[in-house]
Amino acid sequence: MYWTLFITFFKIGAFTIGGGFAMLPFIQREVVNRGWMTEEEFIDIFAVAQSLPGVFAVNIAVFIGYRLKRVSGAIVCMLASILPSFLIILAIAMSFTQIKDNEWVEKVFKGFRPATVALIAVPCLTMAIKLKIKGVQILIPATAALLIWLADFSPIYIIIIAAASGIAYDSLKKGGKAE
Repeated sequence: MYWTLFITFFKIGAFTIGGGFAMLPFIQREVVNRGWMTEEEFIDIFAVAQSLPGVFAVNIAVFIGYRLKRVSGAIVCMLASILPSFLIILAIAMSFTQIKDNEWVEKVFKGFRPATVALIAVPCLTMAIKLKIKGVQILIPATAALLIWLADFSPIYIIIIAAASGIAYDSLKKGGKAE
């Protein structure tokens, strides 16, 4: 079982470009198809992993490994998911001075940009559909993204405003009633 966990998460880490959100559909397919958990359980783990600090794809790997084989499974899944990136970055760092001015390398990296956006957008849209998110609910993250991108607004302020707005909304919704 440990070898299967290692190979599964190593493969996902090695062949996914674009980070955590790009890994999400691959992790979900592997985990659900192998019967390690249901789709609903995966969505719950995804929600919790996003709320924790750190790379959420690694957090998901840790949760899945822990669920299947406790602490040793969590360690195996974590190492397997980060090892490919570590090795790739190490290889790039060791040879970067020789390849940084290469025209073809520059073109490859420019080609990765739109592919990465698509790899991130697809799982976000898929999750939004599965969670039955309404159009109005998309307005908030879209506005936040536009403020960061076009107005150079700090994400920290957006987080503070969102937290304050959530607290205010909850207070208004409860009508001041104490639980």
